[in-house]
Amino acid sequence: MEQLRVVLADDHPFVLLGVRSALSAHPDILIVGEAPSPASLLHLLQTRPCDVLVTDLSMPEADGSLKDGIRMVQRIRQGWPALRVVILTSSMNATILRVAISDGAISVLTKAGSMTELVAAVRRACGERAYVSDAIQETLLLAEGGDEIFDTQVRRPLSPHETRVISLFVHGKSISDIARSLGRDVRAISRMKRLAMAKLGVNNDLALFAYVKVNGLSEK
Repeated sequence: MEQLRVVLADDHPFVLLGVRSALSAHPDILIVGEAPSPASLLHLLQTRPCDVLVTDLSMPEADGSLKDGIRMVQRIRQGWPALRVVILTSSMNATILRVAISDGAISVLTKAGSMTELVAAVRRACGERAYVSDAIQETLLLAEGGDEIFDTQVRRPLSPHETRVISLFVHGKSISDIARSLGRDVRAISRMKRLAMAKLGVNNDLALFAYVKVNGLSEK
């Protein structure tokens, strides 16, 4: 079995311990290094080949100074473009989260989420499909009354399930019809449609129909 090589970065030892324990429990995941600061992380990446980086955004340097986490990640993406990045953060700042998810190769999860979700994100990252947790997406949807999420800067490809739901909807199927045909709960389909609309940058059904007519649907 080919293992996914993972580097962990967080300045909190207990967070590292928990993440290491959760990921190491899976034989297809191998932890190849850990870093407690941006400088040590960059040095580690220069010396240790890996497939996925799981990192916090708010890590102070050894002198106590706090670096811009987004810039750190952008620098890493430029230096190691093949490296997939999973951000594990406690920040629910919508502006920061928008910038993070605008890069289709970056997955974003909240530290309050389950370790099962983290494992799924690490595996999906290497399949070239970014993972954005429901909690993060909900935060963006609710930000500033729910309107600011619909910004062209954060448009992202839909998942296959989201593409299917939107395709059926714009072809005249109701949410109830789609739920029945896909064997899913109505609330789950409604939620999937709402999150898909957020990804496309539209905030009502009329805008959704117009978007699909002009641009079609693309999936990741």
